[in-house]
Amino acid sequence: MRIKGLSLKNFAIVISDYLRKNGIEVILTGGACVVIYTDNKYMSYDLDFVLISYDRQKEVKQLLIDIGFYEEGRYYKHSDSEYFIDFVSPPLSVGEEPVKEISEIKKGKLKLKLLSPTDCVKDRLAAFYYWNDRQALEQAVLVCKDNKVDLSEVERWSENEEKSSEFERFKKILTETVK
Repeated sequence: MRIKGLSLKNFAIVISDYLRKNGIEVILTGGACVVIYTDNKYMSYDLDFVLISYDRQKEVKQLLIDIGFYEEGRYYKHSDSEYFIDFVSPPLSVGEEPVKEISEIKKGKLKLKLLSPTDCVKDRLAAFYYWNDRQALEQAVLVCKDNKVDLSEVERWSENEEKSSEFERFKKILTETVK
């Protein structure tokens, strides 16, 4: 399996497809989704996968070792890549809500499941809402500028998270940025 020189998007596609073909279902979340949805306007080097096949962690570890990865702390790294992999515990959720819509990217016969642009924005806003992560707020704005995002859904979710005033702040920044 060729790893060297792959973009983050292609790296994610190759790893996800390799695991899927070995019976392991994963979904990409976090900053790597921002990289993909903004065509590299934001850069991240970690790929956060939610392991849907949670009870198969030992198999995942062996599958990755079989293709040259090694463990460093909780991450999996490969000497031919600048990217590293982390597995986030299920369930796949943003804030207190489970993710309802999964997007899929295909490259030939390979495929990658990842958060939808709308859920990617929610994921980034959760980091802003709960940890005051300004960079995550900027990432949410970037995703909105380049993708179709259901802002009424993001607002509904924000209200459920009891973060309506923070959503208004996000909306104001988004409006000012798009002008």
